[in-house]
Amino acid sequence: MKKGIKRIITLLAAIVLLIGCSTKKDSFINRTSHSMSAKYNVLFNGNIAFNEAKAELDRSYEDNFWERLPIEPLKIEEKFIPFPGQSSGNDDEATGFEKAEEKAVKAIQKHSMVIDGFEKNSQIDESYLLLGKSRYYLQRFIPALEAFTFGLENYPDANLYRETKIWKAKAHVRLQNEKLAIETLKSVLRNFEITEEEYEKAHTAMAMAYTQLDSTDRVVDHLKQATTYFTDQNQGARNLFILGQIYREQQKIDSSNMVFESLTYMKKIPRKYKVHAVLERAKNYSEADSTSIIAFTLQELIQDRDNRPYLDELYYQAGLIELKNESYERSRGLFELSLIHNTRKPYQKSLSYERLGDFYFDRNNFEIAGAYYDSVLQIPIDQNTKRIRKIIRKRESLNDVIFYEGIARRNDSILGLVNMSEEERDIYFKGYIDQLKIEYEAQKQLEEQRNADTGLGEFAITNNNYSDGGTFYFYNAQVVGFGKQQFKDKYGNRSHGDFWLIANNVGLSSDVQIKETAVALDTSLLFNAAYYKEQIPKEAKVIDSLNFIRNDAYYNLGLIYKEQFREYEIAAVDFEKFLENDPIENLILPTKYQLFRTYANFDQEKSNKYREDIVTNYPDSRYAQIIINPSDVLSEGNSDDGPDYLYKLAFVCYEEEDFEYSLRTVNEGLERFKGLEIERKFELLKAYLLYKTIGEELFRTKLNDIILNFPNTEESEHAEEALSKLNELKKIPQQN
Repeated sequence: MKKGIKRIITLLAAIVLLIGCSTKKDSFINRTSHSMSAKYNVLFNGNIAFNEAKAELDRSYEDNFWERLPIEPLKIEEKFIPFPGQSSGNDDEATGFEKAEEKAVKAIQKHSMVIDGFEKNSQIDESYLLLGKSRYYLQRFIPALEAFTFGLENYPDANLYRETKIWKAKAHVRLQNEKLAIETLKSVLRNFEITEEEYEKAHTAMAMAYTQLDSTDRVVDHLKQATTYFTDQNQGARNLFILGQIYREQQKIDSSNMVFESLTYMKKIPRKYKVHAVLERAKNYSEADSTSIIAFTLQELIQDRDNRPYLDELYYQAGLIELKNESYERSRGLFELSLIHNTRKPYQKSLSYERLGDFYFDRNNFEIAGAYYDSVLQIPIDQNTKRIRKIIRKRESLNDVIFYEGIARRNDSILGLVNMSEEERDIYFKGYIDQLKIEYEAQKQLEEQRNADTGLGEFAITNNNYSDGGTFYFYNAQVVGFGKQQFKDKYGNRSHGDFWLIANNVGLSSDVQIKETAVALDTSLLFNAAYYKEQIPKEAKVIDSLNFIRNDAYYNLGLIYKEQFREYEIAAVDFEKFLENDPIENLILPTKYQLFRTYANFDQEKSNKYREDIVTNYPDSRYAQIIINPSDVLSEGNSDDGPDYLYKLAFVCYEEEDFEYSLRTVNEGLERFKGLEIERKFELLKAYLLYKTIGEELFRTKLNDIILNFPNTEESEHAEEALSKLNELKKIPQQN
């Protein structure tokens, strides 16, 4: 009996011991599992933060598709970079990359297990890779390079070894160590175990390195290799797009078209590359292309609601196609639609404004053209590009055109009335007054209609329940109209803006009825022909002055159109008008010479006519000698009467600092050799003389005049360089 009890007690003790051991084992397993879970959670959360930040970076990056895209969409900015442990100044809103860096550091510090010189945690190499990538996108490239290098040196057998080397190479590219980057990437590509994804990334990084080295052929080779597998739809599409852009730069239009057309058929790539591939294909448009197919493709994209962010670019490109096919009015309408749908693309907006300015400029509507060019110059884009500088010069030239065109039109109109008979004046003013009456009546009816539409007149509404529009005041059109009329009766017509009540009525009390006083138009003079006839000048002195000013305007317009705008047909018309209207004697021959040169650009028969006129009627003039034997005239360097001799004399005096005599010689040369090629040399020397004798402000003005009056010449290029140097000197801070 006792033995049975002992056996039972022994059995129970064993069971208790086993239960205890099991409990301890479970506790150990749970603790270990918790520790491992915590380790993986840190790295997992770090990768999530990194991926979210990278996705946001890609979304926020704005590509300029009018230039070749960078291979990696990363905008390098100069900004404050904190040292390790130092605050970035924005701790409350740390970026995703900063969070990822923090998680990577935490994973390394808390979960690294180095035993007998070997790392037992297989995730630490991934932590170093995450650390380097986070620093890379934070644009801390040296610390990123250190993280990649440490990971490679300490974990040579890790699965992420090749990917880490690719990132190390990219960091070298950012630090302008392109040769080191290329050697690193070559070692990656020589590895037989390389995956398709690593192959694509390595060749993409190679293309980045060779882009920095300006080796375009190598860039093309590696972009082609990178697009072999297309494992990354985003970067793959970008690589292919850049390849198409480079082919166009190399004038390989067929290859460029093939690349862009292939992009348009891809389904899984980002929309921006598909839409811009169509646009780039349209930029390659030539006479060999089918206009209807390209126009249809653009229209199809315009009608797709998902393409609303790209409507400005689509309308603009459609406008260019119409412009190339000489459908000018259609192109104008499309450029205007491009502006209407542009919300946040300053560069695209500037292009649309410029095209509309050119449209009106080509039709001699210079005031509207000038307004569009002004709009271009008000857009916050880089003003120091060749395109913008050209627009600035064109706009400045338009000021002179608008000024002289206004003078010519006004004086032509006045002198036309002066030369009319009394009967012709009666007929003219009768038609003029009849037209004024039509416009006056139309304006009067418009005002009456406007007043009728803004209120209910005598009908007052006192009931606040509005059956057709609910109880809210602004839901009922009749009540709103009545309210508008009451406002107008009390305050009159007020302009929209802040402080509308007190802006022009400071000091009035609130109970004062403010109402604008209508000014009745005096039609007794407006429709009186005698009143207009009295304004016509009668004195010969006044008439001669009007004619002189008008002729001067035509001569200057001819020069501007010929020299600055290369609008030879318009220039010829203005020079002809100058000769038709009692011109100044000493300008008749220079004008005929200008017509000889101008007509040579589009009407050889008329050019020959003026050539014969000058040679026959002015045989001893320098202009005749230039036409007959220009080489002899321009080689008169040894003659004390030749243009070269006079210029050399002025230049020697300038170098000897005899500025007064040099300036007098330059002015003589400008007077004698006006219209010849050497004129611009005299003008440039005069600019430097004015700088020495008067100052920088007049020097700048003179240089700008040379750029405007002699575009695309050696002298205008020299003037541009001089202005650039002056601007650079102004940027250098003066030392005390």
